[in-house]
Amino acid sequence: MSGGNKKDNITIIGAGLAGCEAAWQIASRGFSVTLVDSKPSVLSPAHKSQDFCELVCSNSLKGEGLATSQGLLKKELEMLDSFVLKCANETRVKAGGALAVDREKFSTFVTKRIKENPLITIEERLVESVFEGEELRVKCEDSENLSADPFSTLNHPLYIVATGPLTIGPLNDFLKTEFNNNLHFFDAAAPIISADTIDMSSAFVQDRYDKGDGDYINCPMNKEEYEHFQRELTKAECIIKKEFETKDLFSGCMPIEEMARRGVDTMRHGPLKPVGLTCPKENRRPYAVVQLRRENAHGTMFNLVGFQTNLKFGEQKRVFSLIPALKNAEFLRYGVMHRNSFINAPKTINRFFQTQKHPSIFIAGQLSGVEGYVESIMSGLIAGINAVNLIEQKPLFCPPKGTMSGELCHYLEQPNENFQPMNANFGLLPQPEISKKKLPKADKKMLQSEKALELMQNKII
Repeated sequence: MSGGNKKDNITIIGAGLAGCEAAWQIASRGFSVTLVDSKPSVLSPAHKSQDFCELVCSNSLKGEGLATSQGLLKKELEMLDSFVLKCANETRVKAGGALAVDREKFSTFVTKRIKENPLITIEERLVESVFEGEELRVKCEDSENLSADPFSTLNHPLYIVATGPLTIGPLNDFLKTEFNNNLHFFDAAAPIISADTIDMSSAFVQDRYDKGDGDYINCPMNKEEYEHFQRELTKAECIIKKEFETKDLFSGCMPIEEMARRGVDTMRHGPLKPVGLTCPKENRRPYAVVQLRRENAHGTMFNLVGFQTNLKFGEQKRVFSLIPALKNAEFLRYGVMHRNSFINAPKTINRFFQTQKHPSIFIAGQLSGVEGYVESIMSGLIAGINAVNLIEQKPLFCPPKGTMSGELCHYLEQPNENFQPMNANFGLLPQPEISKKKLPKADKKMLQSEKALELMQNKII
């Protein structure tokens, strides 16, 4: 294979889902790669095992059917020959329509395969820094054809940083400094819902004081509805916080349920304030209003403004569905609150997972701004392919728009002043051409999946 002279320096920091996928993709293209991980000498507060690809939160990689966003993403990764996904299938356990794995067997299996690969060298150490002080002489203006200089005598190492949401030690400080403090401490995220499940007969479009272009959907509540909602919030069950979460967890943004506990009208003076809005049905200001803000360019996803929460997912569904306009809402992402470091992707990387400041450095995994196991695998796969393509002077690869993986990649580079990590969901995809007709939700998703797979098939590398 071209470029397979085995002396090229490609280093991956972090042997999680993204790091192991990237290492395998690089090795499968004939390049040697060094995979560095702090295990077993140093573990993050969330990790217990000495093996790679340790699944901390759940053993489920979610649904498999093409009517599910995760199922579509997995199918796309199969088409791209994902290594980690194959390992998951080898170690799966029964879980209905989902792909779940035996955690220990999965990690052991991945670790064994990685260590047996002759082109992958393992180094067990804590990395303190990445950038060596010399920048590749490559222009970033046209990253579709990022090959401005010859690479036949490339002496600069290429790095893929895939250290996850709990990056530890000096490397965490290095990333903050090197990328202008664009590494954020992830306190909370509000839920995101599917636009087509909002009951617009109980909502209206208006910007506060009419300052804007109709960017907000407003979900009004009368006094009785609001007070019932406030009472249920105060009684709702929260997630028990883990030891590794910091004591100042709520310093950046107060959970909506905590706000409710501070007084019956606290939310009405905060995110649910009705000022500057007029409900067209009554032609007057509502008692309280939940605002929904567009989450993507397609206008298919909306987040609940100010609804950072630490409630259990089932409780979020139960309590937030008490809002009349959201009684049938489909939650594309539930709100979460925990320690989770991630870069401000639109200001740091492009859709190829390559940093804008240093083209020799890629960032993958949850650190890059994707959320979820399968999403992390996808990011590692794309970063690994592009590290090789950069050396071989080939155009960098991104799955086409209209695919789940492609839309996730593009989401990361779209300007977004309120960037938050994103997982796979159908709200990312364009609407089917016949979507003006009222289709059952499952049929609509199948049409989106079929189109995505057609697009992917036409651009398989």
